[in-house]
Amino acid sequence: MSEARKAMICDTTMRDGHQSLLATRMRTEHMLSIAEKVEKVGYYSLETWGGATFDSCMRFLNEDPWERLRVLRKHYPNSKLQMLLRGQNVVGYRHYADDVLEAFVKYTVANGLDIFRIFDALNDVRNMEKAIEFVKREGAHAQGTVVYTISPVHDYDFYMNMAKELMELGVDSICLKDMAGILAPQPAFNIIRGWKEMGAMVQLHCHYTSGMASMTYLKAVEAGVDVIDCSVSSMALQSSQPATESMVAALAGTPYDTGLDLELISEIAAYFKEVRKNYGDFDNASCSPDTNVLTYQIPGGMISNFINQLKEQNALDKLPLVLAEVPKVREDFGFPPLVTPSSQIVGTQAVINVLVGSRYAMATDEVKNYMRGYYGRPPAPVNEEIRKKIIGDEKPIECRPADMLEPEMPKAREMAAPFMTQEEDVVSVALYPQVALDFLKAKKG
Repeated sequence: MSEARKAMICDTTMRDGHQSLLATRMRTEHMLSIAEKVEKVGYYSLETWGGATFDSCMRFLNEDPWERLRVLRKHYPNSKLQMLLRGQNVVGYRHYADDVLEAFVKYTVANGLDIFRIFDALNDVRNMEKAIEFVKREGAHAQGTVVYTISPVHDYDFYMNMAKELMELGVDSICLKDMAGILAPQPAFNIIRGWKEMGAMVQLHCHYTSGMASMTYLKAVEAGVDVIDCSVSSMALQSSQPATESMVAALAGTPYDTGLDLELISEIAAYFKEVRKNYGDFDNASCSPDTNVLTYQIPGGMISNFINQLKEQNALDKLPLVLAEVPKVREDFGFPPLVTPSSQIVGTQAVINVLVGSRYAMATDEVKNYMRGYYGRPPAPVNEEIRKKIIGDEKPIECRPADMLEPEMPKAREMAAPFMTQEEDVVSVALYPQVALDFLKAKKG
């Protein structure tokens, strides 16, 4: 048993809190006037960047994501700033060439970021290797991430082996990432205790979707977890993280006492309660936990996508059939975790199978590329019969997908040249050509 130690908290309010509840629409200005109080709390780190925020800044808010990072760095001088990096997908939805990833990491560190949480949707470590290497080279903290999911191949040994691989790559810490809110207390205890026995620093990230996450955090703390991800109460629960105040109160007076000031955090929560009122149009939180996620392993956002897709086809009555089809497609695809982009790939194919009435008679380009190995190596072998049905006799690639990509920065520089005002603009254009160019043109006037 791990010896008792103080639990530390990473505050996710300014990234995953509003990404989960407010469609990533929170503006930078709303993150600044509370800075002094947030700085006083003594959080382990502040998750403020990455994930969907990069795209959202330019696409919806007319903000420069790089400027956001610089301004946050200035207002939070004593805090460790943390981001979510999608491995070879960087902060986009496809694999990018290594030169894009390298430049992104270089400028992100230069603009003040401390901790990179690096994950891959398929848990394919090859898609994380370069990101870890570049982050380490720039002198920042590389956190290797294991995406939690449940399947016949995702057993205790899977989680131990993947953590060992990441540790061999020299990561500074390991994160267990439960994006769907399906991690139950006992598996969390077992995995984290195993990782602590391997000598890892461990951070746990859960969503509250199923209503289990606070219980899971308590067991994780007992297992010796170093850091838990929480959001202040006014930006917590539902599809966000557990509430900071609840965890601080639950651990108070125990050997794991966080030592954080509940009154101060409550003042911050009151501030964000007011901020949240500005985003009513995007506030998608329902009041009760979504326990469907425990039955189907399908996150809430995915179910709402199904409802929209089926409504468009006037086939909402087929929803139960689609929900039943998802686990079958997932098995055919080698049990990928249902997280961006694999959730979209599996989900859309399940809808097509049901609507067409014949399994895999039609397949999307993404599904074809998945079967070609362009997203990486699935956790288990795919169903070869299904693969043949989708891509015929084409032979899937065996290498790391990014090895097949030519450098992308030269073309991005050419495209950005007439509008750029900083080197970082080239990276923005490489990641999101259309969105970034529209943004830069408007900025230049």
